[in-house]
Amino acid sequence: MFPDDGITKGDLAAYYEMIAPYMLPHLSGRPITMERYHRGIGAEGFIQKDVSKGFPKWLERVEVPKKSGTVHHPLANDLRSLLWLANQNTVTPHVWTSRAPDLFHPDVCIFDLDPAVDDNPADVRTAALQLRDLLAELGLRSWVKTSGSKGFHIAVPLDRQAEFGEVERFAHRLGKLLVSRDPARLTQEFSKADRGGRILLDTGRNGYSATFAAAYAVRAKPSAPVSAPCTWQEMERGEIAPRTFTLRTMAERTALVGDLWADMNAHPQSIRGILP
Repeated sequence: MFPDDGITKGDLAAYYEMIAPYMLPHLSGRPITMERYHRGIGAEGFIQKDVSKGFPKWLERVEVPKKSGTVHHPLANDLRSLLWLANQNTVTPHVWTSRAPDLFHPDVCIFDLDPAVDDNPADVRTAALQLRDLLAELGLRSWVKTSGSKGFHIAVPLDRQAEFGEVERFAHRLGKLLVSRDPARLTQEFSKADRGGRILLDTGRNGYSATFAAAYAVRAKPSAPVSAPCTWQEMERGEIAPRTFTLRTMAERTALVGDLWADMNAHPQSIRGILP
């Protein structure tokens, strides 16, 4: 699966089996989009949302409406479902911000910090801390994880009272406010040509059917980096970069810290009335 690193499909499956006790609570009920690499990450992969055939009878799925019909997304509510995904050469499961059966009310708001270049982790750490502080000004607690790619994901647990449109508008307005405070470092311009080397504050993960890399997901990058929860204190000390944790280091990491997002869902928050 990772030819330059000697990481096999069996290694990938073994990782997901090891991490399952920490990962499954964050996957449960969320429609999954599979990022599959049937010839390893050295060749082009593909994205699969619909599972309508070729799946075991025991695999739970959720029927999701779309404009032209429905999509049957797989769910990973237990270990064998997670291992089935790995057996399909799924390196990264991407998940919705809502959970079945209530797919229209997200239980988390996601901010994705995406730098134009990945050789300056200090800048993107600073941006993440700025976002944390702005959320705190508004009375909202946040949690953070590495993206396993170039940036960080900041998560705000929600009380499921707001629908997708409301969450998306809130995230965009908050992003606009943060960009106005540091326009030299941050932008909401999606096109790389228009970013001017600045960090994209991507709030688009909060729309209906949009996804983000699941907590503890492996990314299809050299060394098999993992999108792993970390602490704000680690960020403040400059100890964490977007690809600090890998498939080969996560067993030691979780043995030391456990699941740093374990208590996140115990703190649902309302975003209503916070921003005009």
